[in-house]
Amino acid sequence: MALKQVSSNKCFEGFQKVFEHDSAELKCKMKFGIYLPPKAETGKCPVLYWLSGLTCTEQNFITKAGFQQAAAEHGLIVVAPDTSPRGCNIEGEDESWDFGTGAGFYVDATEDPWKTNYRMYSYIKDELPKLINANFPTDPERVSIFGHSMGGHGALILALKNPGKYKSVSAFAPICNPIQCQWGKKALGGYLGPETSKWEAYDATQLVKAYSGPPLDILIDQGKDDQFLSAGQLLPDNFIAACTEQKIPVVFRLQQAGYDHSYFFIATFINDHIKHHAKYLSA
Repeated sequence: MALKQVSSNKCFEGFQKVFEHDSAELKCKMKFGIYLPPKAETGKCPVLYWLSGLTCTEQNFITKAGFQQAAAEHGLIVVAPDTSPRGCNIEGEDESWDFGTGAGFYVDATEDPWKTNYRMYSYIKDELPKLINANFPTDPERVSIFGHSMGGHGALILALKNPGKYKSVSAFAPICNPIQCQWGKKALGGYLGPETSKWEAYDATQLVKAYSGPPLDILIDQGKDDQFLSAGQLLPDNFIAACTEQKIPVVFRLQQAGYDHSYFFIATFINDHIKHHAKYLSA
């Protein structure tokens, strides 16, 4: 599968690059950002996948989060894909910011007209890692995942649905219980149809209740003044209660007043998350 380099910038002795490729899963051209630390020039490195939130492309994280210095220090390759298929000419895909373009929700759609292209779950789980491992000096046995908001939801469900695939998982302000919030109801209803039992397969709070894989050390950061927390879109308390019931460790940090849903919040605590994953990804 051919990769086309879109950009390359030296950064903390490594390189922040963006590539484009034709996706078999999504049936469109897709871009992803990849940070290659200096260590990647001489050996294989662990891989950390970042999943972004609603309206984002691969650019938001690589330009705003400021993760590259910590990734360089810990020798981590960091991959940041786009959040949905692009330019599929599906009627209605650009009508709203929280459904369609920029809002793939990391599910495999089953409903027309979305099911042909909107297969972000399989893209992140299977296609993209195969592409990364085939073209970059990765250690495919050392992989972790994290994300923000819709992408935090994506990171949690991928870790919970694939026991042992990821060494660690973390999230910033994740959508923890999408079957209970308006964002989730709109997206899951649109992509998966009206049968709510199908939605549960992509809900972290539901999935954690049945998790029986290797121990997962989950880190979640949440800003106290996050407008979407107060609007009932994120529902972390539901997820924490389910984790507690299942005796699955979760470190939930409610960060002080003033921290919101933005990349300023992410940039403040990103180094903690890189260190969290480095603990589990170190050789």
